[in-house]
Amino acid sequence: QVQLVESGGTLVQAGGSLRLACKVSGLAFTNYNMGWFRQAPGKEREFMAAHSKYGSVTDYADSVKGRFTISTDNTKYMVYLQMDNLKPEDTAVYYCAAKPTWGAVRRTNTWPHWGQGTQVTVSS
Repeated sequence: QVQLVESGGTLVQAGGSLRLACKVSGLAFTNYNMGWFRQAPGKEREFMAAHSKYGSVTDYADSVKGRFTISTDNTKYMVYLQMDNLKPEDTAVYYCAAKPTWGAVRRTNTWPHWGQGTQVTVSS
């Protein structure tokens, strides 16, 4: 059984920082690309960042480029999203995801495995 469990979401002031974590189990971790998405109320799920197998390639949405950093710890089966200079528009439920191939990583519907999300609220 594949499980992805996010943690670390909380209330934070604009300009602050937060690190989200995702614990992965039930799959061969190093054979999967990892990603982070977010979904605000009334909006579609939005791509933020992806991290390839072996860490050779990363991709970021323009809205978070330079502020957010995705990383993995292969020995602990963990995926992280370091978020700096948070803005009120970053308020959303944040999801981690896993997929076996790299193609079309910005398209939500190409990712077969998802966590249940963690809430991040950024106050102005």
